[in-house]
Amino acid sequence: MSQFSATGPIAYMTGSYPMISHTFILREIQALRRLGLTVHPCAARRPDAADFTGPDEIAALDETFYVLAAAKNPLRLATAHGTALARAPGRWFRALKLALRTRPPGARALAWQIFYFLEAAVLVQHLRARGVHHIHNHFGNSSCSLTMIASEMSGIPYSFTLHGPAIFFEAHWWRLDEKIARARFVACISHFARSQAMLFSDQRHWDRLKIIHCGVIPANYRKEKADAPGPRVLFVGRLAAVKGAPLLLRAFAALAERHPAARLAIVGDGPDRAALEAEARALGLSGRVDFLGYQPQGAVAQELARSDMLVLPSFAEGVPVVLMEAMAASLPVIASRVAGVPELVEDGVSGFVTPPGDLETLTDRLGRLLGDAELRARMGAAGRAKVVAEFDVETEAAKLARAFAGDGDGDGDGKG
Repeated sequence: MSQFSATGPIAYMTGSYPMISHTFILREIQALRRLGLTVHPCAARRPDAADFTGPDEIAALDETFYVLAAAKNPLRLATAHGTALARAPGRWFRALKLALRTRPPGARALAWQIFYFLEAAVLVQHLRARGVHHIHNHFGNSSCSLTMIASEMSGIPYSFTLHGPAIFFEAHWWRLDEKIARARFVACISHFARSQAMLFSDQRHWDRLKIIHCGVIPANYRKEKADAPGPRVLFVGRLAAVKGAPLLLRAFAALAERHPAARLAIVGDGPDRAALEAEARALGLSGRVDFLGYQPQGAVAQELARSDMLVLPSFAEGVPVVLMEAMAASLPVIASRVAGVPELVEDGVSGFVTPPGDLETLTDRLGRLLGDAELRARMGAAGRAKVVAEFDVETEAAKLARAFAGDGDGDGDGKG
């Protein structure tokens, strides 16, 4: 029997699940189950069809409880609130008061907060039917508001994983202070995330801020021997302004004459795709840049295996899981010096960390990697060693499991 099997069923909650951009949640749930925990996935809403493509994500759809869909049933909604009110009227009223007290300013925000309160009873009904002992939420925004209210209504304790960076831009709007104060613990994905949580919370609650990384399965990633005529550069991410993809196109174009055999593959989709395709044509990169669209996790692993480096020139990030995946595949990486990225990528050792928005430095570092296969191999080996040591999902899931069991560890200092 697992040392964690007596913890009791855990509910995993987030805004939308399963999503191709949130595969780390799916991996975390699977790792916790391998440790013997019972995990019931829940989400506020079902994702759009374009947001999940892999077989694991499709299988996860059938086992996920979608709160909004259930709350749209008037009878179910009324029954859930009637049951919650009859069972613990004091908690029901305190949950309503909490929802109103923590609302952001404005009529629209008040309406959303009332929706979270209405949905909370439906979520509580579902959790009680499954004997859930603890709710864990990923991200600190709207789904965490719902989770906090449901916890107050039910008495079921909750925790959440704090990612960033967006939540830190709106910490007062989302009442991060209140969520931290009420949580049993907060899993911060980096020292940077923990520092921001400390900034927006009372010192009395700092001891519940645990560094628990999102993780990958290193064995799932490998580097294949390249048979291409030149090095292959890979970008994986949503094609939106925050990812800085135009900078990568311009850096790649600036190096075209020096490295005519190099190719660039862009995995992902988003609102900026058409503009990026047009920019690639304008820069004379037609035939040298491949836009591959969204890809399931297995396909992303294959793209990593076929590539020689990963470049992610983002303007804001938490700690991108795709960087961990690339490093697990023994690829050197180039990433912006934002948030927790320098905690993963050691500049000059496992890749290069560049000032965000600095095209000159990005171009220089990209050129260095394109022109030096030995450097790529050395950095790739260092990156894989880092991920194996500190970002293995099995290790990080065990930290979570200990926190769920209430041993108070998790790893407050962030050391493995």
